[in-house]
Amino acid sequence: MPQRPLAAHLFRVLCSARLAAPLGVGVAPLASAQQTAGTLPAVDTRSWTAAQDHQQMMDQLGIRALRQGPSGNEQDPNHANYDEARADPFPKLPDVLTLEDGRRVTTRDAWARRRAEIVELFEREVYGRIPRGVPKLTWAITATDTGTVAGHRVIGKQLIGHADNSAYPAIAVDIAATLVVPADAKARVPVMIMFRPGTLDQALGRPTPPPTGARPGFAFPPPPPGSDAPASEQLIVDGWGFVFLNPTSVQADNGAGLTKGIIGLTNKGQPRRPDDWGALRAWGWGASRVLDYLARDPSVNAHEVGVEGVSRYGKAALVTMAFDQRFAAVLIGSSGEGGAKLHRRNWGEAVESLTGTGEYHWMAGNFLKYGASDATFGSKNAGDIPVDAHELLALCAPRLTFVSYGVPEKGDAKWLDHQGSYMAAVAAQPVFRLLGAGGLGVSDDYTKEKMPPVNAGLLDGRLAWRQHDGGHTDAPNWKYFLAWADYFYKRRYTPANAVQVPPKPPTDSSGRKP
Repeated sequence: MPQRPLAAHLFRVLCSARLAAPLGVGVAPLASAQQTAGTLPAVDTRSWTAAQDHQQMMDQLGIRALRQGPSGNEQDPNHANYDEARADPFPKLPDVLTLEDGRRVTTRDAWARRRAEIVELFEREVYGRIPRGVPKLTWAITATDTGTVAGHRVIGKQLIGHADNSAYPAIAVDIAATLVVPADAKARVPVMIMFRPGTLDQALGRPTPPPTGARPGFAFPPPPPGSDAPASEQLIVDGWGFVFLNPTSVQADNGAGLTKGIIGLTNKGQPRRPDDWGALRAWGWGASRVLDYLARDPSVNAHEVGVEGVSRYGKAALVTMAFDQRFAAVLIGSSGEGGAKLHRRNWGEAVESLTGTGEYHWMAGNFLKYGASDATFGSKNAGDIPVDAHELLALCAPRLTFVSYGVPEKGDAKWLDHQGSYMAAVAAQPVFRLLGAGGLGVSDDYTKEKMPPVNAGLLDGRLAWRQHDGGHTDAPNWKYFLAWADYFYKRRYTPANAVQVPPKPPTDSSGRKP
């Protein structure tokens, strides 16, 4: 079968080597029913635990019992389902192109109305709203340095975003981000914000200087010889910049931290209301604030800023892209439930996995309702959620949206539901086509479409899919993402060299090392 035009272009390239106002970001949302119904009694949260926070949210919602989430151990009695015959108990997804009044969406204007409806549902029921009065963030450059990345001179800046805590000094939020750009760029460069910690020294390829008398600092381990260069090197070689954004400097990755971080500071140390934001929205808010800074940096093309993450940070990258329309591209790595996976699929990680005490903090409090087995409102399940992951992907249209997974054999666990994520992408593609962005090039029948073979990317439209043959990482897909994004940015892709195999040490005539 002949290759399609863009796929052929990317194959040849790889082998040869909108600053629009965002919807719901930076704009005060309408106050919710919970926010206007009255103030909750003050609670002493100084030694607050995740269990206490989780229970108070159940109490607010009238939930008496939650269903237990499935186990990832297939030997356990309550192990997750991996039988396709039982995987789709709710096979009909909400129609992404039908307005709530029943009218079909056939124009861009109608999609804008439908988009607002979907955003409202995700904010209220799934990820939460960014409340009024989030403290203002002020960015400062705390260090500047130069270095060499993959043989290219770069300029790095260590950034700290300080949230105004004058109204509640007990909580301090200082967002850590590191920006690195090519030193010899002739024009503003595209940039990827990557959800991962990293100091300026690490970003420049040097170990972090240890404190006096301490052991040498940590340096990221090099990839094995023959593998692709690290993402930071690929980006610099291709003329991009990158940002390391430490998500936990924005918001802790646990339930006890919900009364701290930017969520706790906004709430003055008090617990959330049911439709308040969770950690995924908070991490996305942090990325949006980095984009605010980049929009003022003369070295950066703020119209070509993307966001990337893997696993829970893959969820965060998708949520960031969906809500903030200023982002131009996203690389969504192995995101699973709460990310690109369909909530309605009974495969691996489930809704109930995200309503227990271990992961509920990622979501709005209202999301707990969909794991309830006994409550004042009865019970609810995944089929009751008014939106699903295909609509989250659709909110990214018509911008560059690349869904990445690995294979279970190498550690990208079945738990993530690769097929369920592919179904979501298939069900999202009608919106991309409506907006002139192209889809995956397959039918819209998400109930019958199956994933393409491993390493066979669907890269012809602005919605892309590729399952690589590696593990729980997006590393093998970076070169495909960059070549694909460069095509749409009308840039020439420059690949980085693979990691070199170190030369063998010399030996004497007997084969011994001298």
